[in-house]
Order: sequence, then structure tokens, then C-alpha cells
Amino acid sequence: MKTVTLNVQGMSCGHCVKAVEGSVGQLEGVNEVNVKLDEALVEVAFNESKVSLDKIKETIEDQGYDVK
Repeated sequence: MKTVTLNVQGMSCGHCVKAVEGSVGQLEGVNEVNVKLDEALVEVAFNESKVSLDKIKETIEDQGYDVK
């Protein structure tokens, strides 16, 4: 299990939190997603053998946010 914290720009409200948590949370291998809206951070705990960090970043970007 690996945990990463991503800097995600463009999140501004509860809808943004739900969009990111919902989309990333549905990926196979993701165990936990925690959005810290005030800090523009997304913490993700995932199984590297089932999902890549690039896939997680791509999923967030597909929701319209910019991963730094």
C-alpha cells in the first residue's frame, strides 16, 4: 500500500471534493481518497500493483483539475 499527497489546483467547493473523491475512489486498487479543499491537496492510498499514480493523476485531470 502506498500513500501519496497531490497538489490539485482548481478545486473550490463541495462539488469539486465529491467529483475527485468519487472518480478516484472508483478506480480499482484505490483504498482511500481524502480531499483537503483549503490546502488544495488530495491524499490517495492505493495498491501500486493494481493502479498507477499516473492513472490517478489522469482521473483527477479528467474531472477538470490541474495536478501539480
